Amino acid sequence: MTNFWETTCFPACFVVFPPDTEFRRAAFYLAAEEYLAQFLPEDDYVFTWCLHPTVVIGRNQVAHQEINLDFCKENNIDVIRRKSGGGAIYADEGNIMVSLVTRSGKVEPLFIQYATAEVEGLRALGAPVSLSGRNDIILEGKGKICGNAFYHLTNRNIVHGTMLYDTNMYYMLGALNPDIKKLESKGVQSIRSRVGFLKDSLSISVSELRKELRKMLTNRSVELTEKDIHIIEKLEQNYYSPDFLYGSPSKADIERSRHIEGCGTIEIKLHLKGSQIDKTELSGDFFELESATPAFNNALKGINFTYESVKEALERNNPEKCIRNLRKEDFLETLFST
Repeated sequence: MTNFWETTCFPACFVVFPPDTEFRRAAFYLAAEEYLAQFLPEDDYVFTWCLHPTVVIGRNQVAHQEINLDFCKENNIDVIRRKSGGGAIYADEGNIMVSLVTRSGKVEPLFIQYATAEVEGLRALGAPVSLSGRNDIILEGKGKICGNAFYHLTNRNIVHGTMLYDTNMYYMLGALNPDIKKLESKGVQSIRSRVGFLKDSLSISVSELRKELRKMLTNRSVELTEKDIHIIEKLEQNYYSPDFLYGSPSKADIERSRHIEGCGTIEIKLHLKGSQIDKTELSGDFFELESATPAFNNALKGINFTYESVKEALERNNPEKCIRNLRKEDFLETLFST
């Protein structure tokens, strides 16, 4: 019997979604991958999708350490966590997202088959691309245009990746850089130099490229029904759990100390679980009007460790009133000025 991995999983079966599923949130398509892996007959499946501005972080990443959550909120950039490893990516209308669901087997040959199929197809369209490492595709003389990640389910592999046709560089840099001040220094140029845009080498639009991807990767299709979509939407909800999105097995402590005129010295210790504040402890020589640590702990527990999230929590709960002459501004400056 021929070993599956001695052959190829391409061309695969293209998955056709109902028209009203275009430009859903990333979680919908990630859930669709799970659905295909769990419920469709054994085969190799591919589908493509596009997003409004979104950051997708890897399974093991701590959100606030990898992305600027306040920048994302201010600019309506969605934030979603995937179940595969790897780093954070920014995607928008200029990116084509590609999902591949295969039968079980070794991952290394899968990456090679997948990337090789894309490289051959893009070269046929006129783009001078090549493989770099095991999961990146480089536009020669420009930079990276494709990256991929994967994870396993029972008897299935799920691979998903990006194909960079164009993007909003200001959003990409602002979202993926925890320190927004770097936008004003060397960051824009350095990141721009590491990525390439297929629009610079192809004469077709992003929507036409998406159609070409279907041709280069698949030769048959299956159509999902409204019943399928309903189940996918149920699976999708798991991605919106705050514990999944912002929590993490990773734990960290944040410690800050400052003398505030008229208030005294305040020492703040935050215990973080992922990007969420799990516990707040206060100490110092300030005067309490009420018990301060429980008030701040109640106000901040479960809040994301970002300036805007903490500010909003303080404005809702006013725990600073428990400490004589402490202002919200003083607390925020103590916590976030390093």
